[in-house]
Amino acid sequence: MSEKWTVLLPATIDPSGPDELRDFASFVSIDEYADEAALVADADRFDAAITRTVPLTAAFFDAADCLRVVVKHGAGVDHVDIDAATRNGVLVANTPGKNTNAVAEHALTLLLAAKRQVVRADAATRQADWRRHDFEGHELSGRTVGLVGAGNAGRRFAVLLTGFGVSCVAYDPYVDPEGLPERVELVDSVRAVFEAADDASVHVPLTEDTRHAVGREELQLLPADGVLVNTARGGVVDEAALVDALDAGDIAGAGVDVYETEPPTADDPLLTQERAVFTQHNAGLTAEAARAVSLAAADHVRTVYGGGRPDTTLNDPV
Repeated sequence: MSEKWTVLLPATIDPSGPDELRDFASFVSIDEYADEAALVADADRFDAAITRTVPLTAAFFDAADCLRVVVKHGAGVDHVDIDAATRNGVLVANTPGKNTNAVAEHALTLLLAAKRQVVRADAATRQADWRRHDFEGHELSGRTVGLVGAGNAGRRFAVLLTGFGVSCVAYDPYVDPEGLPERVELVDSVRAVFEAADDASVHVPLTEDTRHAVGREELQLLPADGVLVNTARGGVVDEAALVDALDAGDIAGAGVDVYETEPPTADDPLLTQERAVFTQHNAGLTAEAARAVSLAAADHVRTVYGGGRPDTTLNDPV
């Protein structure tokens, strides 16, 4: 094909993917647009879009007359109006699994950091505030970790945990039990996960079914030395309930990478919790994952350019 495409890129993307498309594509970064109105006003110039977190709304799709495909840089597409894309004949695909190991390692990092009070001890040490007995932690070895979701990241996390002699219980109605790692037992509800778990980690996308799937009742089922980790989506965990559980001492700590509102505001009650460890929705952000996801996203764009359909297409455009 000799047709030239214009591709909308996220503000941050590893260059390896776009470099693979330069034979037919030119690029515009989304950070060139001050707001949604400016993006919508220019939407009809794009043939493809690779997106990370900036919302792509119905207004964008209705105005994007030339758009053929939107590819999510990663897995979660809760910021993309898929119904509007479908109505406007736009394929939506994602790139799941490319940052699986990065997310799983980050979840393990948060779990250990919260259990051993690493951040509090670090802050005190930097202030020459030597009170090591105040930072007594809990060990991970031999415990049972609950998984809300046993997809790519959840399964990889479970594999990493086996090195600690940990067993897992998991709820995921969409996985084949035959594909689960050793020492992972499927249960029939989120509640059953928390009834059996000493610690828990969230690995599901945000949907109407999973919104606030982890709330007050579930958190109260964890033991007092338990830790909750969320590297999935903020809305899966009821943050007000998490704050209450930490305030009441119902759980020992939390590791949080994602938030109901991103970025969280400085006065967010969750950020006052000393026994929680926070990161900035960067669980999947490693150099290795960035390259892999960028290349996968570019491959999907090239597939559509050539008249094909990505194998991770999420809709059936009219």
